[in-house]
Amino acid sequence: MTPENSPSPVTVDASALGLIPAPRTLTAAAAGPYPLGYRTPLTAGPGTEGVARWLRATLGPPTGLPLPEGDGTGTSAGDGSGRGSTGQGVVLELDDSLAPEGYRLAVEANAVRLTGGTAAGVFRGAQTLRQLLGPDAFRRAPLAPGRTWEVPPVVVEDEPRFGWRGMMLDVCRHFLPKDDVLRYLDLLAAHKLNVFHFHLTDDQGWRIEIKRYPRLTEVGSWRSRTKYGHRASELWDETPYGGFYTQEDIREIVAYAAERHIRVVPEIDIPGHSQAAISAYPELGNADVVDTTALSVWDTWGVNPNVLAPTDDTLRFFEGVLEEVLELFPAETSPFVHMGGDECPKDQWKESPLAQARIAELGVKDEDGLQSWFIRHFDAWLTARGRRLIGWDEILEGGLAEGAAVSSWRGYGGGIAAAEAGHDVVMCPEQQVYLDHRQDGGPDEPMPIGYVRTLENVYRFEPVPPGLSEEAARHILGTQANVWTEVMQNRARVDYQVFPRLAAFAEVAWSALPAPADRDFAAFDARMRAAHYARLDALGVDYRPPGGPYPRQQRPGILGRPLEGEPPVV
Repeated sequence: MTPENSPSPVTVDASALGLIPAPRTLTAAAAGPYPLGYRTPLTAGPGTEGVARWLRATLGPPTGLPLPEGDGTGTSAGDGSGRGSTGQGVVLELDDSLAPEGYRLAVEANAVRLTGGTAAGVFRGAQTLRQLLGPDAFRRAPLAPGRTWEVPPVVVEDEPRFGWRGMMLDVCRHFLPKDDVLRYLDLLAAHKLNVFHFHLTDDQGWRIEIKRYPRLTEVGSWRSRTKYGHRASELWDETPYGGFYTQEDIREIVAYAAERHIRVVPEIDIPGHSQAAISAYPELGNADVVDTTALSVWDTWGVNPNVLAPTDDTLRFFEGVLEEVLELFPAETSPFVHMGGDECPKDQWKESPLAQARIAELGVKDEDGLQSWFIRHFDAWLTARGRRLIGWDEILEGGLAEGAAVSSWRGYGGGIAAAEAGHDVVMCPEQQVYLDHRQDGGPDEPMPIGYVRTLENVYRFEPVPPGLSEEAARHILGTQANVWTEVMQNRARVDYQVFPRLAAFAEVAWSALPAPADRDFAAFDARMRAAHYARLDALGVDYRPPGGPYPRQQRPGILGRPLEGEPPVV
């Protein structure tokens, strides 16, 4: 049969399967459904062995199926389903004609064949395979031992829109133990996200062990008490609070992420958001302006006036920190290092004779130029070691180092300026994808912060702003959702704020969607209700229900800071 006379692929009803994010194409297979049984083999082609290990470890507990190693010959294993010899069973293989994270999943007469452009592509396809098996495939033990598992008769061809699809997690304001971080890596992987931005240092706590400077965690990881609610709240939790990750913890987190083809972007914030470091090592602060020996780890929220002193000793200190950071976060997993650069008040530098002398010595225009000097120094330092610096969009102030990339958080404006100037950009505007912002305007939202950003609002977020030149648009690496934890004291609160909105964000980052106004939110919502909420239930995610928070999720009487109306587009 000639291609002209071949029958057109039959489109499958995506709502019934509930695939999220939506794949590029979903058509009916000529064969199938394909049953998986106790003897169904899993054959891993060269380069896919890690994905095979993950599939066995992930699908084995809920299905009870061992997925024994196959040889790909199609001559040995039967699946115990009454079909006799299944031949190749589940087959993983590479095809470099596909996009690096692209994949093709096809149900054939004797196999479920999953092909990816790289191992990462095969892994993304494995997430689709898991979804096709139904929500119970997301559990940790079989609900009904001996049940029949089937892969529906489909062909999925898919690849991501953006190469950077991330989530930032702040563990400084409220600490998440290592196991909770590993759990979030699994949740990112389940949604085909591939970047974990790990916010490790801030005024309220230093969360990574640095052996050269032990006081960073001995002193800097603990605060005496914590503000409860927004910073304007009169409530306090008087319990001493803290925690940090040992270097062994960090290595485990990075290795776990790598197995899931997730890049980790560590963030070490300079020159602002540094009071925890200054409390541990007072010489890092502007001691000619303030008594830095009296500073403790900050116990409230907001923009802190205590910033790093612009000295060579400060540079050497943070070079020492970064030497250990680079060893813990290898270049293969962490090509980017985030250096913060946001919300750095310049008042102490304006009052500091030392800072003013440094401005004159460097020949920079003003305090913005002094911040630029900080960032440029570490950009060059990281570049010399094969890494790239990325920072919040304030690093544009005073001039941006040539190789630096920008996380555009205050809106689109910083990202537009950076992209038009030839810098790479990750779009994460707070008005659209800050998941600490409230999800509804009702009175029951716990500690309501910011503008209302519903599931539908997030679904209609567009990372590439209109009017951007074609050349500048090529500098948009992708997008990420940011999770700041001032009012999220534990995993359950993080879950509530992040989900289900992260599912909508994941589809925005992965799928080739129409313009925001033309997106079919009703169809997305139908897929959520058909299967994805049940997947989140199986995973134990404490998401916000579509009908509003359960009583246990509410926090009545605790002050937030709600902002009314539509957020500005800036």
